[in-house]
Amino acid sequence: MSHDATDPSTAESQIADARHRELATEHLLFGTIRFLAQEHPGLLESLEVSVDHLWDKADDDTRDDEAVREVARRFLKGLRAER
Repeated sequence: MSHDATDPSTAESQIADARHRELATEHLLFGTIRFLAQEHPGLLESLEVSVDHLWDKADDDTRDDEAVREVARRFLKGLRAER
């Protein structure tokens, strides 16, 4: 039995679906934080301080706490650039 790219059971399709969810979530979250930061100037600083508390919940060899923190730092850097 062959699977085409639109078959949700294929690994490729599942990866694409996860990427689409991630991009949509990031866009909505970015917009929400940008809006809130306009009303609450200390928000970005508060979030920046919290980055050191982030960790990767994986319990296998893929765990990388610093990679999670770096994603958050880049996200905050992007928000600051939009100010």
